[in-house]
Amino acid sequence: MLTYKEILDKYLNYFEKNGHAIIPSAPLVPENDPSVLFVNAGMFPLVPFLQGQKHSKGSRLVDGQRCLRTGDIEEVGDESHCTTFIMLGNWSLNDYFKKEAINYTIEFFVKELGLDINRIYASVFGGEEDIPKDTESIEIWKELFAKYGIKAEVGDRIQEYGKNKNWWGLASGGPCGPDSEIFYDTGKPKCGDHCHINCNCGKYIEIGNNVFMQYLNKDNKLQPLGRHNVDFGGGLERITALVQGVSNFYDTDIYKPILDKVKELSKEENITSQRIIADHIKAATWIVMDGVIPGRNQQGYILRI
Repeated sequence: MLTYKEILDKYLNYFEKNGHAIIPSAPLVPENDPSVLFVNAGMFPLVPFLQGQKHSKGSRLVDGQRCLRTGDIEEVGDESHCTTFIMLGNWSLNDYFKKEAINYTIEFFVKELGLDINRIYASVFGGEEDIPKDTESIEIWKELFAKYGIKAEVGDRIQEYGKNKNWWGLASGGPCGPDSEIFYDTGKPKCGDHCHINCNCGKYIEIGNNVFMQYLNKDNKLQPLGRHNVDFGGGLERITALVQGVSNFYDTDIYKPILDKVKELSKEENITSQRIIADHIKAATWIVMDGVIPGRNQQGYILRI
């Protein structure tokens, strides 16, 4: 069974073999950017380069970015929410595009991690208003599944959604475009006849997302960007749970030792509270690693509470 660290190493090594330069995780506390207290997405430190700035390591990059999110902190303690995670990310800065990106992702999941291709589904941008359907990604997915002997039909193996699900862009404008998410069938029964891969019932779980930046949003009008970028993101904690065959990431090797100690010290059997404590221990450790100390404001306040 692969460990959390082994999966991270496999990811970095796989993309390095495919011409990507490994870049270190940026600090959890953003540098020279007061807009957020902590880095909350893998692409956050790469925004200038996605907007056209040249990166010293070239046009193909890969990393495992430490992230912290508190937006859904009230949900922590269930099977699918945590405050800290590593976001696996690989980028093409005006280099390869949709076909290579999708094929890299699936080859890594299937050949490197051993996930079952028969349990993998994809979502694509189905078009909306004046933005055309991403037919290119649909054909790429059909061709890819066919290599594994799977006849992929739109509406089943490949499902279409609008901008609320399969579009990425900054609210302030700039580079944007459709995305294509990858889902894994957990084996749970469908919640009903209308169950779909973006359903919240837990049958399908998102394991990665390729964003294809091919448009420019300028003054709320779309025009061709004149270049093409790829931004892949996949949550390491979630992927680890699937690879290790457990129902939630609190039972993975990165969390379980903490949770077991919390259970040992607990006076009451309350799994939700125990998971919250385990999560907050991990989060506090990561924050302290970046030199933050408990305080009355900013990052120090988050750490203190």
